[in-house]
Amino acid sequence: MIPAVNEADRIAATIKAAAALPGVDLVVVVDDGSTDRTGKVARAAGARVVRHSRNRGKAAAMETGAEAVRLLDEDAAPRHLLFLDADLGETAHAAAPLVEPVRAGTADMTIAQFSTRVKLGGHGLVVRLSKEGIRRATGYELAQPLNGQRCLTRAAFEAARPLAHGFGVETALTIDLLRKGYRIAEVQVDMAHRATGTDWRAQLHRAVQLRDVALALATRDPLVVKNLGKRRPTR
Repeated sequence: MIPAVNEADRIAATIKAAAALPGVDLVVVVDDGSTDRTGKVARAAGARVVRHSRNRGKAAAMETGAEAVRLLDEDAAPRHLLFLDADLGETAHAAAPLVEPVRAGTADMTIAQFSTRVKLGGHGLVVRLSKEGIRRATGYELAQPLNGQRCLTRAAFEAARPLAHGFGVETALTIDLLRKGYRIAEVQVDMAHRATGTDWRAQLHRAVQLRDVALALATRDPLVVKNLGKRRPTR
């Protein structure tokens, strides 16, 4: 499952590498309102493509993709779901270790830990916020809490729905599943995605990411939820 926005230059390589993974016989790309040829390139590379007419965010793309798989499966046994970023390119071929613990039944969700870290333009504020928030909420500490490369059972995915908005999805997914007793494992993989830069677009991206992660954490803090419940509805 590959959510994608304006990734026409890398999506084909990502799809081909993902399709070659052991056990993979279906690649679904959710074109989340791209303005380039992402959808056409993905279809030509052999993926099933579902398109949002406008950009709805990562969480919505993940839910759309999962629903598409469910409809394609019909009455067959539910598939495990492997989520990959669209900009992984050929390094998506290294995702196999993420799948193995889930297929073996030793984990309900795996999270990638990149062995080669790409130098990012930011200062790690969002990562620190997510990591500390997950630790406070569950006692569990992740090395790379925002990593979007994840494999999980259909049951685990359904247990986490509705997914948190936008870029808060990974943080919330981890908290919600741990609180419900699902088993999570980080797996080191030799993968890499395109680093975000330092221009205004990259800074805006990080600001949105920070907002979404903060919102996901706030709505999972018992004190915040309790106070929200006390608020009177307004007309």
